[in-house]
Amino acid sequence: MIPPDHWLAARPDIRTIRVAAADVNGQARGKRMPARMAPSVEKSGTRFPLSVLNLDIWGEDIQDSPLVFDSGDQDGVLMPTERGFVPMPWLEAPTALLPMWMFHEDGTPFDGDPRQALARVVERYAALGLTPVVATEMEFYLIDDSTRKLRVPKSPKSGKRRPGAETLALRALDAFDVFFTQLYEACEVMDIPAESAISEAGLGQFEINLSHGPDALRAADDAFLFKQMVKGLSRKHGFAASFMAKPYDDYAGNGMHVHFSMLDRDGNNIFNDGSSAGTDIMRSAIAGCLRAIPDSTLIFAPHGNSYDRLVPGAHAPTRICWAYDNRTAAVRVPGGAAAARRIEHRVSGGDVNPYLMIAAVLGAALTGIEDNLTAPPPITGNAYAQPLPEMPGDWEAALETFENSKMIRRIFPDEMVQNFALTKRQELVDYQELTPEEQIELYLDTV
Repeated sequence: MIPPDHWLAARPDIRTIRVAAADVNGQARGKRMPARMAPSVEKSGTRFPLSVLNLDIWGEDIQDSPLVFDSGDQDGVLMPTERGFVPMPWLEAPTALLPMWMFHEDGTPFDGDPRQALARVVERYAALGLTPVVATEMEFYLIDDSTRKLRVPKSPKSGKRRPGAETLALRALDAFDVFFTQLYEACEVMDIPAESAISEAGLGQFEINLSHGPDALRAADDAFLFKQMVKGLSRKHGFAASFMAKPYDDYAGNGMHVHFSMLDRDGNNIFNDGSSAGTDIMRSAIAGCLRAIPDSTLIFAPHGNSYDRLVPGAHAPTRICWAYDNRTAAVRVPGGAAAARRIEHRVSGGDVNPYLMIAAVLGAALTGIEDNLTAPPPITGNAYAQPLPEMPGDWEAALETFENSKMIRRIFPDEMVQNFALTKRQELVDYQELTPEEQIELYLDTV
């Protein structure tokens, strides 16, 4: 029975619930249950194999994974996160999702869970009396994928298709006014802090910013839930929403930029020195981020299509550098009020796992602070045109660098490094056997 003070008691129209955790690819893996089971699952959790959080992008077991036959495919225990129930307004029947994360039978965190990996990084900050303040920028395309040729959907108002990109055009937003109105309503009921929406540089491309907050886990939860909601809601409207890194050869790819600052125990932003320059600690954090970019590229560009985005002159960084208010750099310090001084990490595609991506960025910044690293001078001008260090140029090189990195193992537990590398290696091999059309179909509204 549902207790009278339970969240579901005020929502008797919800008859079924979902319980789910994010796997290493950022896919929701879980179960459907009748709502009457909610009190039981909140108290005792539910079980499924640990290996489920380490499936490939098709949902297949990883060959030679130690989580499968070598260990007898043991169960873990999924327990609710602190988020609690959230509605799923893109579904026809009233439904709620209970976000979960994975533990071993003895209650210890499962190191193959991406959310647990981020929690470890946050705990390291807390031990130093620091709190990261994190926000994300979510880019996606609206796409008519009813034929082999991808196109922008017809405007529900005019019945016409946009002939090209319209950067910051209000008419591009207004053409899909009903969709965006419902998107913001969904964010409201799901408690996702959506801010401004803009039309971006691609054909049918948009960006929505999610608010800064002093809870990195919640910021990653918001991004994870936002992606599920936008993809589900778009299908309800008859088109796809795609976060894949590069849907179109001739238009900019999708990024997921993360902004962060850090508060001390007294709530002061330790990047703020009262000027536009920022503090030495901020520059040490930047140095850590720069040093970790080659080793972390597999997390920032986790799929075959990801590397189509990372080309010079296509609004995605390819050179390892930083700058003040310069969008060609991999790491940018935005302008604005000194009290809000922050770092923007611009490398990731929209196809990332938000938990791993934010853990990689914050973990790298913390390494820079712990080691008192010194950042190189900030660049000026066009980073694409300068002789600067470059990121790994292909998927296999990124995989090798990730697997052999000592810095990555300072950020992530060995089990996560091994699991993620095995998953990506299997995906790489199978991806190479697909036609270009099959590659697009694989990632379009999966990642």
